Amino acid sequence: MSEQTAVAQTPGAKAETAKSGGMLNRLYWWVLSWADTPYGTPALFIVAVVESSIFPIPPDALLVALAVARPAKAYIYAAVCTAGSVIGGIIGYGIGYFFIETIGMKIIELYGVAEKYTMIQELYEKYNAIVVLVAGVTPIPYKVFTIAGGAFKVSFITFVLASIAGRGFRFFLEGVLIYYYGDQIRDFIDKHLTKLSWIFGILLVGGFVAIKYLAP
Repeated sequence: MSEQTAVAQTPGAKAETAKSGGMLNRLYWWVLSWADTPYGTPALFIVAVVESSIFPIPPDALLVALAVARPAKAYIYAAVCTAGSVIGGIIGYGIGYFFIETIGMKIIELYGVAEKYTMIQELYEKYNAIVVLVAGVTPIPYKVFTIAGGAFKVSFITFVLASIAGRGFRFFLEGVLIYYYGDQIRDFIDKHLTKLSWIFGILLVGGFVAIKYLAP
């Protein structure tokens, strides 16, 4: 199966981006177009890196396109995506730690969550690593939480481990589904990954809360 075929057949994603239009739509298809080149894997890594700190387009679409074209390499693509995303998260953490008043706040303002900055701080103070973990799994703008993690001086080791767990779960879930079900699962991922991510995030938080209050 050619990578060209994988790019051409992403109806769920196509419908979603058609709604958004404009710059994001063009960026989305530009990212996806890399699956049609010999540089798909390095492009996946780079997109995963920059998405965790500044870039608006998540790497999932490119990951799915590459994995559908070559299901046997789905785990490799998931690992590349996870590694890139964690490295990008570390960059975001650094931006927040050292440059929150300049670069960091501009990025947070760009994504329209500046007014929720205090709330994010409260979440970090209350839940710490769980915030990073949930942000890594769900469609919440991950970059906002990586920058905030650095700004609020979250433990760096905790931050990295939570990022690996959250991002790894999300991308390897996609990889596993494609590895076992191939092209037939693509539309399901396209349509339902966001819902599944939110469900997992809610269950994850519920589990930690239960452990906190029910443990002897």
